[in-house]
Amino acid sequence: MKKVALFIDGENFKYKIKKILEDRDLHETDLSILDFNIDGLFKKVLKDIKLDEKNYYSAKLHFYKETPKKSKELIDIQRKLKRNLTNCDFNYVVSGNVRLQESVDKLLGRKSYVFYEKGVDVRIAVDLVSYAYEKAVGKVYLCSSDSDLQPAIHMAKRKGLKVIYVGFEDTPNIGLTKTTDKTILIRDSEVLECFERFDPWRKNDSAD
Repeated sequence: MKKVALFIDGENFKYKIKKILEDRDLHETDLSILDFNIDGLFKKVLKDIKLDEKNYYSAKLHFYKETPKKSKELIDIQRKLKRNLTNCDFNYVVSGNVRLQESVDKLLGRKSYVFYEKGVDVRIAVDLVSYAYEKAVGKVYLCSSDSDLQPAIHMAKRKGLKVIYVGFEDTPNIGLTKTTDKTILIRDSEVLECFERFDPWRKNDSAD
């Protein structure tokens, strides 16, 4: 029997979780991604599905001298998140980079910096097509709202790979719902239920 895999676009996923919190006036100072039971969410949403492989895709972080405090904070969070997910049998796939972009407010004469991710979607697209051609995996549950993946999905489907879109109920991607074989939407209530103030993962925080 062919394997079943889960692909999570990590940067996109974190953005969606953050938005759900912000819509309820909760912010990263209250709860962070490290308070969130990612494995528990997908066990809830895909409760009757046996996953043979779980891939979490994330961009590589760099230390930028322009933002030393924020750079260190993000790198530390990524390190802990990687450990948490690895402990839950996820493959933590690093691809692409998180870049720093400078912007200047001409009126106030102030600089500000924004971190943006580039390249994760390319790795997911490559894996979708590769899995389709290798034929070891027969079905992929894809948690991403990146429309750029549609050409890869079309190609993978032509080679027999079934692709199920796992989106969020508040902002489903219409293009992906039409491109994939089936759509499963995560409810906001399911997300909120998976925040754990006393996260069992954190017992290992002292370890590297």
